[in-house]
Amino acid sequence: MASKIDPAVEKATQEFRHKFQLVRDEIGKAIVGHEEIVEGVLTCLFTGGHALLEGVPGLGKTYLIRTLAQALQLKFSRIQFTPDLMPADIIGTNIVVEEPDTGRREFQFQDGPLFAQIILADEINRATPKTQSAVLEAMQEHSVTVGRQTYVLEEPFFVMATQNPIEQEGTYPLPEAQLDRFMFKLLVEYSNKDEVKLILDRTTTGHVPDIKPVMTGEEIRGAQNLVRRVVMAPHVQDYAIRVSMASHPHGPYAIDATNRYVRWGVSPRAAQALTLGAKLQALLDGRFNASFSDVQRMYLPAMRHRVLLNFEGEAEGVSTDDVLKEILEKTPTMADAAA
Repeated sequence: MASKIDPAVEKATQEFRHKFQLVRDEIGKAIVGHEEIVEGVLTCLFTGGHALLEGVPGLGKTYLIRTLAQALQLKFSRIQFTPDLMPADIIGTNIVVEEPDTGRREFQFQDGPLFAQIILADEINRATPKTQSAVLEAMQEHSVTVGRQTYVLEEPFFVMATQNPIEQEGTYPLPEAQLDRFMFKLLVEYSNKDEVKLILDRTTTGHVPDIKPVMTGEEIRGAQNLVRRVVMAPHVQDYAIRVSMASHPHGPYAIDATNRYVRWGVSPRAAQALTLGAKLQALLDGRFNASFSDVQRMYLPAMRHRVLLNFEGEAEGVSTDDVLKEILEKTPTMADAAA
């Protein structure tokens, strides 16, 4: 007999779904198309993760994140990454301050743009690896250490980064350790003809979208706690583990494509992203149990930036998405089916 849902939880779920749609509607006032990208960014937002958006310039990546920030009552900061940007430009630095009355001088910390709640790291791969790594502690620990002093960042805290394709001139590939900090990597594709027409109608006629804040930080933190209360049955969790471990070359669940093309598979952080993303999808669908289809829907954005191809994979022009799609196709949902 199915257990009865707590009325308070059910009410909180309905309120969250309503708020989620409100945020989507506000973003839709400015952003044309890219529904999957918007949903992916919001999934990261409501599960406490960070999002990385990749696409050529001019596709609206920055505009999307700025619009999201307008729809939320959070402190927003935009950091434009450039080759000459230094870590202190992001984190902040100690400066000498003189008291006017006594003339006494002392060091005082002046915080940088990283001290906000939603961070737009624009074109993050334009900066050097040294500067990129400056946000590692903030993304993982939600704190910043300068000298011997640690400063706790205000919650909720999100990093939404954009990057140009690695093949473009003047870019620095993000270190694997930093890529792993992002919950999702979302690929922003070109708009179709109808979408381009609507973009032109909105942006070349003096139209200014009126974006209103519809959600507070406290409501976001409540939504994050609610997502974690969604149940994932043992057999669904087992499936999420197996499709994650199927990326490990020569592992117990590896398929032929993994053994042939993959150099490094994913860490347990990928399974965490899969689980939280699947729980959020269930919640949006009005369910309190994550399903196999929820895991499958979250699989590519949660995995694609964590899998490293070997020389053969790169030489043959195989993409990580190609390998991951084959893993999904060849990994059965139930473990006994693989026996």
